[in-house]
Amino acid sequence: MSEQQSETQITENTAARRFEAHIDGALAGFADYRDDQAVRSFVHTEIDRAFGGRGVGSTLVDEALRATIADGKQIRPICSFVVARAAADEFAAHVVH
Repeated sequence: MSEQQSETQITENTAARRFEAHIDGALAGFADYRDDQAVRSFVHTEIDRAFGGRGVGSTLVDEALRATIADGKQIRPICSFVVARAAADEFAAHVVH
């Protein structure tokens, strides 16, 4: 592991209705969602260009989807990035359209 590598921390910001990725205290990206009863719709994902190419988006969305499942909610992928990640076997059974 390189000395340059930083740990990505994923948190849920319920007030902003989004999951956030932080690296060294800086906001690296976020995944916006909307809740409707038992379904969480992911509407937009954005990663700061300064953090691109590090897998931040994949880590962010995977953790957001795991948290959604742990909350007992189904996943409605609207954002194209979430659509691609939600197709994985781990998440596919929890997806609604």
